[in-house]
Amino acid sequence: MNSLFIIAHAPLASALRNCALHVDPELASAIAALDVQPNLSAEESLASARIQLAQLRGNHAGGGTLVLTDLFGATPCNVAQQLVDGAQSKLIAGVNLPMLMRCITYRRESLDTLVARAMAGGTQGVMQVAVSAPQKQTLRPHDPNDRHHQQ
Repeated sequence: MNSLFIIAHAPLASALRNCALHVDPELASAIAALDVQPNLSAEESLASARIQLAQLRGNHAGGGTLVLTDLFGATPCNVAQQLVDGAQSKLIAGVNLPMLMRCITYRRESLDTLVARAMAGGTQGVMQVAVSAPQKQTLRPHDPNDRHHQQ
């Protein structure tokens, strides 16, 4: 079974991992997160990433690892590129929550299939949502003394 490793600017990696664990708390040993801190060098982040990846692989021997990072060309992605080998681990930049949910759902598939499903989930999960009038709600007249929107 595949594992997931999220490497992103702090605090995004941990936040995404927490979202995944909210959906399925039993995935705790299968999903790792590294929040890349702005005050650490890329070398320090890489050292931490290598330790976490080794622990993750120890928890899930036999499966591959999909590494997800936030922004291509930024430090988290550059760190992740030094970790993956293209066979037992693959990398996708541009992680979002729909992508992560696809990864959770299909992590039992082959690593190549998981990559394809993650990419589809990431792109299909981004859409413009039509604006509609509130349903079954009465509109209140504007009160100039109502300043709830001004904080």
